[in-house]
Amino acid sequence: MNKALLTSMPITALMTLPALAQEVTSMTEAIPVADTGNVTWVMVSAILVMLMSVPGLALFYGGLARGKNMLSVLMQVLAVFCMIAILWVIFGYSLAFTGGEGGGISAFIGDLSKIFLAGITVDTLSGDIYEYNFVVFQLAFACIATALIVGATAERMKFSAVLLFCLIWFVFSYLPICHMVWQPGGYLFEHGALDFAGGTVIHINAGVAGMVAAHVAGPRIGYGRELMAPHNLTFTFLGGALLWMGWFGFNAGSALAANGIAALAIVNTVVATAAAALAWSFGEWALRGHPSLLGGVSGAIAGLVGITPAAGFVGPIGAIAIGLIAGLLCMWFVNTMKSRIGIDDSFDVFGIHGVGGIIGAVLTGVFVLPALGGQGVEVSMGEQLYVQILGVVIAMVWSAVVSVVAIQIVKAVTGLRVSQNDERQGLDLTTHGENAYNS
Repeated sequence: MNKALLTSMPITALMTLPALAQEVTSMTEAIPVADTGNVTWVMVSAILVMLMSVPGLALFYGGLARGKNMLSVLMQVLAVFCMIAILWVIFGYSLAFTGGEGGGISAFIGDLSKIFLAGITVDTLSGDIYEYNFVVFQLAFACIATALIVGATAERMKFSAVLLFCLIWFVFSYLPICHMVWQPGGYLFEHGALDFAGGTVIHINAGVAGMVAAHVAGPRIGYGRELMAPHNLTFTFLGGALLWMGWFGFNAGSALAANGIAALAIVNTVVATAAAALAWSFGEWALRGHPSLLGGVSGAIAGLVGITPAAGFVGPIGAIAIGLIAGLLCMWFVNTMKSRIGIDDSFDVFGIHGVGGIIGAVLTGVFVLPALGGQGVEVSMGEQLYVQILGVVIAMVWSAVVSVVAIQIVKAVTGLRVSQNDERQGLDLTTHGENAYNS
């Protein structure tokens, strides 16, 4: 303030300056402002999660396919990603992240008050980040969750059937479960379910959908009789590596802040994944006599899935334990139970994402305890385990029911399978009119 102005003021006015300054300070503190560090971190995290889908998941699945179906898998992942991104902006975000107050149906799904992102501007805040930050971060989650399903029915389902099934599942399964778990007032949120980055919302949800779709679609021609080995494990490894790197945005970004919880989530994402990759590899070595690259990469994905719901809640030792358990149990399911069940889940969507998600969600209720290095909760282990299991059961049943209805609708509208001749020739040429390899 100008010195001459100060000297010309009455003494009573000067005496009120400290009080005025204090009032201005408190008013400034009451106005919410964006934290630029958090804003930056969430934007980077959203980009990392999108990297997980295209190209990460696409290459991971593409390498697992036979050479004649490589492009069909890439195209399915790309198309599903693009479709869900648009639907998220039109109505998905609104249904997932509005409402929740007053119980009733609002505990299970939001409303359309933010359809087409109505009311959100470049200045609108969600906490101390811009709401557009949160919109695009959750958009990336919705896209990869839906794209995961592609791996269960690869190499035999019509392109139109894949898109229609994913659309119905997204609306009636992903959005309600997302709302129930992450929106204040949501059914599982109010029960105290812990899901830091999507064990129930994404992995169990998509894993069950993939299993149902694969079962109804039926096995690939020659399944169990002909060799259906991955055509390019180098692509699968590169895709898996991109998934791991992108998963740091997936898990640590879910803190929605550049803080200690995000740092903890990064550490946990490293060690759980490493433990699971080693567990699968050494388990396979002991049982089959060789540690395969496919086993190591599959173990890494199982560890990433397992630590997802726990990433910001457990300590590093708990993360290692979750990784070891997820790696071994997912390996057991894929190598032993899959053949007994007899369902051709092409790329083990349920065996890795479904089983890994269940393990992670349940064990979060154990390793969250401070005595085991976790961040702690206000209830006993038994009570938290009950809530975690409740979340798992609701996610599995909800997704299964929606998926059964959705796949029957698709079967009636478009049909599920390509013709036997097209399947033998490969979907790259018969569906998309091109080949991945022309030499």
